[in-house]
Amino acid sequence: MTDPDALPLGAVVTTSGRISAARMPGSAAATPPFARDELVALDEALSHATELARVRFSIFIGDLGSDPYAGATAVLPQIPEPAHAALIAVSPNSHDIVVVSGSAVADRVNDRVAQLGVTAAIASFRNNDMVDGLIAALRVMATAVARS
Repeated sequence: MTDPDALPLGAVVTTSGRISAARMPGSAAATPPFARDELVALDEALSHATELARVRFSIFIGDLGSDPYAGATAVLPQIPEPAHAALIAVSPNSHDIVVVSGSAVADRVNDRVAQLGVTAAIASFRNNDMVDGLIAALRVMATAVARS
């Protein structure tokens, strides 16, 4: 069991036992990039989407390199249960968003579902609200997967 006091700034142990963390690129920042209520809302959306769709949803925010799809594909094996996962990867500096899925769920989290998620996120992203965009993407994708 993980000691909550030993976790870095921006990380918590959720009620399901999962560790939810905001990771800062490079050196550790003094404060996390999102407000506490944004992190809580994002964690709840991740948990709900995962339960509804029976797919392990994860989010990566950071540089995806010159080929965003290749960058997201490289991140996928690093997340928990990658074969059963769907990753929403966002590269804020290049304004890219990519959805990749693991081999066990690729038939359910397909190109159509990924496009629905990206489309749902874009409006909020354009208004500089990344968390709302990610929550919208999670909701739309989870609902589409659960109905399939």
